[in-house]
Amino acid sequence: MSEFTRYAIYVLPQGAFYQAGAAWLGWDAEAGVARAHPVLGGLPATPEEITATPRKYGFHGTIKPPFRLAEGTSRAELEIATEALLTSLSPVQLPGLVIRRLGGFVAVVPEGPSTPLANLAAAVVRGLDRFRAPPGEAELARRRKSGLSPRQDALLEAWGYPYVMEEFRFHLTLSGHFPEAEAEALASRLTVHFAPVLPRPFGVDTLALMGEAKDGRFHLIHRYTLAG
Repeated sequence: MSEFTRYAIYVLPQGAFYQAGAAWLGWDAEAGVARAHPVLGGLPATPEEITATPRKYGFHGTIKPPFRLAEGTSRAELEIATEALLTSLSPVQLPGLVIRRLGGFVAVVPEGPSTPLANLAAAVVRGLDRFRAPPGEAELARRRKSGLSPRQDALLEAWGYPYVMEEFRFHLTLSGHFPEAEAEALASRLTVHFAPVLPRPFGVDTLALMGEAKDGRFHLIHRYTLAG
């Protein structure tokens, strides 16, 4: 088995939507290969520069954030537990997806309510938590630099990440951070680019176990069907 430094559970889209997202970021986490960026005008920087931060994660929506394996656990045990949990959970469907500016970055986000997906994410976070090594002091300090609310800090302590449970906001990141005006313009440009492939409705019927290689890039380990 290949060695990975961290693991995560992602929504890894499929079809034309995934192919467009992987090409935009320049990394196909499913195939484990670099992709050529599309040629687009009207951007605040080159696609390579815009996507430098999110590229290594691939085109994804986080369900269980990246974690190191807890002492006394193994990748093989994680795979067995992940299969047992995910195949017991039910698929969910969102009305659709849209592209929005979230502060200084751009992402694909749900159009309309996403409570069923938030509930699914919470079940995965809880169900696989025994495999998560607790964050070190340096990681906690780094997370707290962003100015967490008291509840977010409590979630960080409990689950190793501040944006889970009721703080969960599903998104598929398309850019690094830019001044808000530039990010807004980028969102408008990418809305046009992705319009032909944005799914409506958007069904989540599989989840992916991902591994972070030593170079920092995430790879698909296995895709599990939600069959509950």
